[in-house]
Amino acid sequence: MPRYRDLTHQARPTAAPRVTEPKNPLRTIDPGALEMITKAQENNIETVFDRFVAQQPQCQFGYKGVCCRICIAGPCRVKAEDGPASKGICGATAYTIVARNLVRLIAGGTASHSEHARHVLHTAYELAEGRAPDYMIKSSKKLHKLAAALKIATLDRSDPDILREVVELAYQDFGRYQDRPLAFLDSFISEGRRKKFQHTNIMPRAIDWTVTELLAQTAMGVDSDPVNIIFGGLKASLADLAGEYIGTTLSDVLFGIPEPVVSEANLGVINPKMVNIAVHGHNPVLSEMVVAAARNMSGEAQKAGAEGVNVVGICCTGNELLMREGIYLATSSASQEMAIMTGALDAMIVDIQCIYPAVQQVAECFHTKVVTTESIMKIPGSQYLAFNAGTALDDARKLVKIAIDSYKNRDPQKISIPDERHKLVAGFSIEALNEIFAKINPEKPISVLTNAILSGQIKGVAQMAGCNNLKRPQDESHVAVLKELVKNDVFVVATGCSAGAYAKLGLMSPAAVEAYAGEGLKSFLKTLEEANPQLTTGLPLVFHIGSCVDNSRGMDLLTAMAEELEVDTPKVPFVASAPEAMHEKAIAIGTWAVTMGVPTHVGSMPPLEGSDLVYGIATQIAHDVYGGSFIFEMDPLIGARKLLDALEYRTWKLAVHQKTAEKFNTSLAQGW
Repeated sequence: MPRYRDLTHQARPTAAPRVTEPKNPLRTIDPGALEMITKAQENNIETVFDRFVAQQPQCQFGYKGVCCRICIAGPCRVKAEDGPASKGICGATAYTIVARNLVRLIAGGTASHSEHARHVLHTAYELAEGRAPDYMIKSSKKLHKLAAALKIATLDRSDPDILREVVELAYQDFGRYQDRPLAFLDSFISEGRRKKFQHTNIMPRAIDWTVTELLAQTAMGVDSDPVNIIFGGLKASLADLAGEYIGTTLSDVLFGIPEPVVSEANLGVINPKMVNIAVHGHNPVLSEMVVAAARNMSGEAQKAGAEGVNVVGICCTGNELLMREGIYLATSSASQEMAIMTGALDAMIVDIQCIYPAVQQVAECFHTKVVTTESIMKIPGSQYLAFNAGTALDDARKLVKIAIDSYKNRDPQKISIPDERHKLVAGFSIEALNEIFAKINPEKPISVLTNAILSGQIKGVAQMAGCNNLKRPQDESHVAVLKELVKNDVFVVATGCSAGAYAKLGLMSPAAVEAYAGEGLKSFLKTLEEANPQLTTGLPLVFHIGSCVDNSRGMDLLTAMAEELEVDTPKVPFVASAPEAMHEKAIAIGTWAVTMGVPTHVGSMPPLEGSDLVYGIATQIAHDVYGGSFIFEMDPLIGARKLLDALEYRTWKLAVHQKTAEKFNTSLAQGW
């Protein structure tokens, strides 16, 4: 585990409650969502907040990971005692059961992110083959940069020809059987990580192979060695990272590299005078076309009596559109039902992941149409319209038409939109950050960041990520961790529902810098602003780098910092936090973050406390092998303090070795 200055900080979490106020349904700090919860209670409409309370107390066997349902001889619940009750029917012990359950969560997360990537990849393939006329290569620059990283020739070749070869290599990464590593992983990591993954035999060859191998490894009667099982999980997590690289890089090629953009967030962005469409899920292939169609159909909306069409985002589809199109972000995962409850949402168009089946139940209390668009994602009672790359814009027009028709059925008596909305600045891809840094040092842009750390101006970098988990009020932990970090001069980037929390609550704005940043961080951001007068919006307190699949951007930043500092990634003052982790994807992300050498805070306990051995591997042994480790801590302020301790230790250690190298005129030591 990281070295902590505070000796009271241990690998075990504090006694902070795992679920705060379990019978209180007001489980959010978002004023917009709180207003809608009150409306739901008044109208006897069931929401996620009610269902969470109804589930309390949750099963402690499942909570600790000692309930095995992998075969139908069970379920088996392992008890902390000697004798037959301490093992499953097959003889599996607690450490085997916990390890199997944990890595199957990783497999699920890897499958989810990689399926997102596969959709983007298939669209790129159709485009390269000339069968997706509504899409285009919006960033030739990113295509050439990607091809160079993958060692694909670009000289005297057309962009479609280059894209075709990139796509072919990405398809191989899904199904390769040759003995070579994943190209979309191997091409982006440091040499130190490459050697470490090869040495510990966790470098994956193919995404699909790795997921199916892990499911087979953890089937009844196969692997019972918890260490070997966990190493299988680590390999799957790296396949997840490769899938994220495919999804992020190809999305940038097709839809453009995000650049700084001004927008607004929270439920107040829903406009009562317009046809309102919420796009929800994770896949920009669909949502980008819906935005394009909506911009061309305002005339039809006006004929229906509206002023136009207003597209808003929910969850990571919202993050994708916010980054590239400046589309308003209505809300994040846990409060998705609240958007419907405004009474002014005419359609919710969904693709994949993090979509509650309950949105249809709430929609039936209003006029809202819920439309699913993917063959693997359907909700009973909702409308289904298959979305295809070859007919994308026509399909999108049909979806917008559904919303316009639905607008005519609004009940004015049911409309109640919170006033809550906040300005924000988003769109900070790694390319955008480098351009900002380059205004100070065009030759070595990333040195602007690393030098600020070495000088003590800022403490390091933190990547905030993850979901909403109602074991604590929605967004409470995200905000508490962020405020503690920025107060102590940490440069923060954010993705997913963590970024959504900051956007909704006004923390992704220049005004928040003055209110919450420490003096060192303020001066660093001011220096950047002065060097970039073209950014008339100013710079925000926390930098939005994308959706949850875009956590790979954070690893690009980490790797660039490592190269600049001439060390491997476990030595870089860089930490990560998922204060409200919930989805299997969050488990996969956290696991590869640890293998990349990052101290990784998780604010909601995964099911692994049923085995001290497995818990020790995640929080202590992982540090010895990979340089990163999990920090499980439910109290967000203490979690933040542990992250600050980890940054302080790394910065101190780095400075010691740099001074030693300068004193003796030697290269920087690597064996620490």
